[in-house]
Amino acid sequence: MTSDAQSALRRTMETYSKLTRFCLICNYVTRIIEPLASRCAKFRFKPLEEKHSKERLEMICQAEDVKISPEAIVSLIQVSEGDLRKATMFLQSASRLVGKDSEITEDIIADIAGTVPEPVIDGLEACWSTNDYKKISAEIRDVVAEGHSASRILSQLHGRLLKNDSLNPLQKARIAEVVGAVDKALCDGADEQLQLLNLMSRISTIAAA
Repeated sequence: MTSDAQSALRRTMETYSKLTRFCLICNYVTRIIEPLASRCAKFRFKPLEEKHSKERLEMICQAEDVKISPEAIVSLIQVSEGDLRKATMFLQSASRLVGKDSEITEDIIADIAGTVPEPVIDGLEACWSTNDYKKISAEIRDVVAEGHSASRILSQLHGRLLKNDSLNPLQKARIAEVVGAVDKALCDGADEQLQLLNLMSRISTIAAA
């Protein structure tokens, strides 16, 4: 909802607050305007565990007679990051794409979810370890030109960095702060190329320290 729409909703909430209760569901609470947020009790839900997501997705596939490979279900859980609603939407899109007679594969899930190919993430990981600004800038420019989502890159790169044994816990903590700041900037509409360049440059500096 836009800020204007939320402002209009605020008036409705004020008028009918004695008769009605409103439930707002969002992924980013910072996008809710303060007058609305201050009138709501906030509940934050953790991502679902993999086993629970798997059980529910398998139940949906069985009930809807959807053919899907075990690898595709694992991929579906990974790209949805514990968000069952997102996983269900991806599953529905994949089912419509392949039809009832074909099986949903891991590659189809990757295409629908907009997953960035692993070689691209490998290139970025190798790039920041060189601490070469010109090389980092060229790599980011190429990645953005290919049309990959900055948010998706951020998510996959974050997961890769957490598994990187060459970084100590303090470095990983500092990088996590940078990732959070860049994610916030992207949600607020910042330029993707500049934010990715900022991310990679700061990761490179932290890794070299």
